[in-house]
Amino acid sequence: MAIREEIYGYFIPNVTLIGIGAAKEIPAKIKTLGGRKPLVVTDKGITGAGITKQITDLLDNADMVYVVFDETVPNPTDINVHDGVDIYKKNNCDSLITLGGGSSHDCGKGIGLVVTNGGKIHDYEGLDQSTNPMPPYIAVNTTAGTASEMTRFCIITDTSRKVKMAIVDWRITPGVALDDPLLMMGMPPALTAATGMDALTHAIEAYVSTIATPLTDSAAEKAIELIAKHLRPAVANGDDIVAREGMCYAQYLAGMAFNNASIGHVHAMAHQLGGFYDLPHGECNAILLPHVSTVNLIAKIDRFVKIAKLLGENVTGLAPRDAAELALVAIRKLSADVDIPSGLVELGIRYGKDVKAEDIAIMTANAQKDVCSLTNPRKLTDMEVKAIYTAAL
Repeated sequence: MAIREEIYGYFIPNVTLIGIGAAKEIPAKIKTLGGRKPLVVTDKGITGAGITKQITDLLDNADMVYVVFDETVPNPTDINVHDGVDIYKKNNCDSLITLGGGSSHDCGKGIGLVVTNGGKIHDYEGLDQSTNPMPPYIAVNTTAGTASEMTRFCIITDTSRKVKMAIVDWRITPGVALDDPLLMMGMPPALTAATGMDALTHAIEAYVSTIATPLTDSAAEKAIELIAKHLRPAVANGDDIVAREGMCYAQYLAGMAFNNASIGHVHAMAHQLGGFYDLPHGECNAILLPHVSTVNLIAKIDRFVKIAKLLGENVTGLAPRDAAELALVAIRKLSADVDIPSGLVELGIRYGKDVKAEDIAIMTANAQKDVCSLTNPRKLTDMEVKAIYTAAL
């Protein structure tokens, strides 16, 4: 390992609970953090699936007063956050429980930032812009992909600019992160696939990041290995508790990796697709991952060789470049096996959105400004980013 003069931080929740039945610990943990009247931030899908009631029943049994805000939208917006802030303040809440996937956690983090720091959510775009700690906060995960239940990342759409704001702030790291595979049993195959490929993107981008360390490498490598083992069976049979629990660990480890090594141009570009078209983040990442990796390959050939091995490819006897390219083959095979759309146009059709080539110029400009692009292993020009978007159509 080469000696580097930089100092690297490592950010992670104070407490993490992973395992079957972990949700039972929610009331005790929020009380331990000092919460007496939490705002439960979730979405209508979680409520409709009966998961919100599972959690509120636990709070009721513990005689805890709470308020439910289930208005979180996919790709949560600045308006969404400020609506939640109003509910929090009007009901004199003192703590947060976020319940769901990345959208619920991002919305809840945004609410907490504004509640304790004031102003608007836009004030916190960028790195470590807050000055006050979050309210007592426990993040309860229901998907195996975003790892937002344990990260210092918060992605909120600025509705006026049609841009996803990347908020990276150590203060928004949840006090307690909770992953209970029983809460994930009802995830449909498409969501299982999308969130699983999101986790793979986190692990791979962190692994080839310019600020990767031995700590993040160990988490990324294990995450890739577990995703290769468990994602296909989790998509094939949502009741496979072994696969569900395996993906809990995989996505959390991927979160450990990217929470500290950051990510790269896959996310920088995917954020624009989400902000511009309101397309689902996980599938945007999955479609862009092999395209960006193809461009990044020459910067980290040795790392892509290891990725190929971790994804189950046999690289014995191959030259490093040939072995590295098997990582791209493996990514595409996994994506196809779990029915990720082949391109952005097909993805748009699936969700009733019109992805257009004429929007590539403005998305490229915004992607180049995205904080996630800073740790990409290869510095990409505007022309290269435009070419990736075009190839991914």
